[in-house]
Amino acid sequence: MDTLRRFETINDYNAFNNNETLHPLVSVVDLSKASPRQGSRMYFGFYTVFLKELKCGDMQYGRHTYDYQEGTLVFLAPGQVAGMNSNGETYQPKGYALIFHRDLIHGTALGRHIQDYTFFSYQSNEALHLSEREQKIVLDCFSKIQYELEHSIDKHSKRLIVSNIVLFLDYCIRFYDRQFITREKPHKGIVERFEALLNDYFESDKPQLLGLPSVAYFARELNLSASYFGDLIKKDTGKTAQEYIQWKMIDVAKERIFDDSKSVSQIAYELGFKYPQHFIRLFKQHVGRTQTEYRTLN
Repeated sequence: MDTLRRFETINDYNAFNNNETLHPLVSVVDLSKASPRQGSRMYFGFYTVFLKELKCGDMQYGRHTYDYQEGTLVFLAPGQVAGMNSNGETYQPKGYALIFHRDLIHGTALGRHIQDYTFFSYQSNEALHLSEREQKIVLDCFSKIQYELEHSIDKHSKRLIVSNIVLFLDYCIRFYDRQFITREKPHKGIVERFEALLNDYFESDKPQLLGLPSVAYFARELNLSASYFGDLIKKDTGKTAQEYIQWKMIDVAKERIFDDSKSVSQIAYELGFKYPQHFIRLFKQHVGRTQTEYRTLN
């Protein structure tokens, strides 16, 4: 795993896996055509989605390792590093990879909304585990893209290729929604633990030491990526993680306002605000009244 292979272009990765390059900006890579190899770390300069069809070692992504099971989708954004740890043994890759360069989607609706597909910034242990039926849908999407790549390029090619990538990614949003619901054991208690961490945060001196609580802080505490954590909280509560934090902060503020020994500025500092006016503005935005009006009318 000491070797770092860099793939800057679509052709670089196609050549590494013995696949023909049919389009310079997009490819559906048949990994079974690759020569047997040992594990290594790989840098990808383009969007990459892996679909593995068998267990072949542990996939490493950053500092995280997880058991790369059959029928798993892993998403990588450009600039990310991942790799297979084969424990020094030679293995035959199997499955497929969909790879596409940023230049393919510039000027398209996908280019404007690629950040909406937050799973490209999930950690590897937050991969998408597919049912057999879902695998067939994914392979059908890949087949449609491959068909367009093998078709003579015409004025429709780019639109149809990008449209099929969008179709595939939209299916993945649906599949992740299903996974958030069905993978009860791994996700069990996340909202409850988040709530407990929030309570602990405001009852401690962390606001004075660290400032306002952030989504990234709680994601780290729960060993999740910020994107996956945010999507999970939104699915379970209907609020974004940031909205949930602000809701909790206002709830704590409402209680402390009735302590006559504390000024509004003091409460603001206790909650982690650097400037009391920011607290005053946020409170009125959420409650519809100033702190003084709320205390007087309640």
